[in-house]
Amino acid sequence: MAENKAVKPKLNLSVQYADTRLQDQLTRPLIRKTVQAALLFPAEITLRIVDAEEGQQLNRDYRGKDYATNVLTFAYTEDEEAEVTQADIILCTDVLLREAAEQNKTVIAHAQHLIVHGVLHAQGYDHLDDDEADEMEALEAEMLATLGIANPYQEQ
Repeated sequence: MAENKAVKPKLNLSVQYADTRLQDQLTRPLIRKTVQAALLFPAEITLRIVDAEEGQQLNRDYRGKDYATNVLTFAYTEDEEAEVTQADIILCTDVLLREAAEQNKTVIAHAQHLIVHGVLHAQGYDHLDDDEADEMEALEAEMLATLGIANPYQEQ
């Protein structure tokens, strides 16, 4: 008897390139594939790619931290009863490029890691304590492996 592949959760995805530097590399189909790999539930997600100025402003205005960070997730459905996960995920090009260079990773592999990380946050995962961090990192590694990306938490 043939095995059935797991049905992917429904995804309504909007991609916004406020910063267009990675638009040719980080394409909409690649972003969709990456988000889909991290989905556990149906979702409506907007992924916005921004420069350091916008990233810093969002981080300052909504988290009280006055610097640009690699990924921000604004989850709107924290309720476990919600049928659809709704979130905005912000990727900051400047931080992504710097980190990829510092970590000797390709820009695309690092971007995919950050997208998976952001999507997991949107679905209620966090890393506030060691147990949560271990669970989230293990999930990220598993999901990234399906995309052919090495575990970002292991030394290569």
